Amino acid sequence: MSHETPGQDRPLTTALAEAAATAGYAPSVHNTQPWRWRVLPDALELRMVRDRQLTATDPEGRLLALSCGAALHHARLALTAEGWTAVVERLPDPAQPDLLARLTGLARAGAAPEAMRMVQCMQVRHTDRRPVSDEPVSTSALGEIARAAADEGAQLHILDSDQVMELAAAAGHAGAVEAEDPQLREELLYWTSRAGTGTGLPPEVLPAQQAQTTVPGRDFGRAGTLPVGPGHDKAAVYGLLYGDEDEPDSWLRAGEALSALWLTATRLGVSVVPLSGVVEVEGTRQTLRHLLSGLGHPYIVLRLGIADPAHAGPPHTPRLPVEQVVDTSAVRGQPS
Repeated sequence: MSHETPGQDRPLTTALAEAAATAGYAPSVHNTQPWRWRVLPDALELRMVRDRQLTATDPEGRLLALSCGAALHHARLALTAEGWTAVVERLPDPAQPDLLARLTGLARAGAAPEAMRMVQCMQVRHTDRRPVSDEPVSTSALGEIARAAADEGAQLHILDSDQVMELAAAAGHAGAVEAEDPQLREELLYWTSRAGTGTGLPPEVLPAQQAQTTVPGRDFGRAGTLPVGPGHDKAAVYGLLYGDEDEPDSWLRAGEALSALWLTATRLGVSVVPLSGVVEVEGTRQTLRHLLSGLGHPYIVLRLGIADPAHAGPPHTPRLPVEQVVDTSAVRGQPS
């Protein structure tokens, strides 16, 4: 006896369009949302949007690919939750480098309650840059989060106390380097003054002052309005997401792994804050490679912790309207 999901009486193109829309919940560097989806009669295509690339901060497009990978994983989960399986073709056409992925070979499948729970986590997931509580993250939770990343082809290395000190020094150095670069400062100003545009980081998600943390967070160059209490991050855990390659497809897969681990963390009540500054600066990225004994390429640093229950979380960052990121022109007029 098959277990049909409620969405299985709807056409495939509707499921594809809704999966692309759901992917808009994905995290992205500076909330740039640098992706665009195209719905086809029997496939879904993901393209990067160069206009929303951080050309000063991320000239090689590593964080662009990582952001798009997170959206790809969100779309995959949304389709699974609706009872569809898909074949993922990553970077399918060398002649179209901006075409990052194609979801094709779609077929009906049974209900997927776990994927449905993950889709619910997408809607509540957010980035809380304030200090975490004094409650430690359990070893079992860290293990589950690491397995979620491994299932998507990347590894999560949890730093020991000495490595956290090295990370703290590297993060401070990266922050100093970036603060002295006028192009980087201008770019950061642009993405923190985008109120009403559906992208960027509004004041209410940025700390009102620098928090007391072992590893310094990014200095956004302006104070936000998110109140920061007197807490510290002593109970926080720092992890380094890494893999074997430093190529466009590996950064795309790293984004899928980031999405998977972050949604798993959300389900387990663990706060995740990405720290990308240390991978943006060449010298400190090499420091991270040293922390991995040269055996892997660092994709992003993550702070993991239990959010302070005494304070409500910050609001969600804005999102672009669906019509700006999902192109359904190829299937208009089809039954839906």
